[in-house]
Amino acid sequence: TTPGLVTERGTLQSGDYSIKGLEHEFVIERKSISDLLGSITKNRERFERELHRLRGFPFARVLIVGDPVEVHRAANSKAIFSSITSLEIRWQAPFIWEPSPDIAARLVERWAWFMFRERAAIGKMEPCPIESTVCQGRTAAITVTPPTT
Repeated sequence: TTPGLVTERGTLQSGDYSIKGLEHEFVIERKSISDLLGSITKNRERFERELHRLRGFPFARVLIVGDPVEVHRAANSKAIFSSITSLEIRWQAPFIWEPSPDIAARLVERWAWFMFRERAAIGKMEPCPIESTVCQGRTAAITVTPPTT
């Protein structure tokens, strides 16, 4: 993990990851390949409602954990990729692909660290030294919504 970042489980109104104190500015929706395929096909209406909620966030991403090659193996891959592009444009939420959970976790930490730093720089959070996210004895916390089983 990134120094100064603490992961804390909790419930978020939108998405799967946010930053404590910036829950209305920073959100990441996480999807596995199988979850993505289900969201685009069988549960499209629900997925579009999730994306609609992300629209008002200054920083919103859909993080797909897995290799796009897996989607190419699907029977209707051209339609799936077309849907992804359409959803990105309609809901203004970039879809970012990362091949493994570890790499995806590091990316979430990186985004959170930079968001925390930028918000501190404009006075939306306590000042934070550039070399650390520890701010006057507290740390930036990434709030994670546990996956549903």
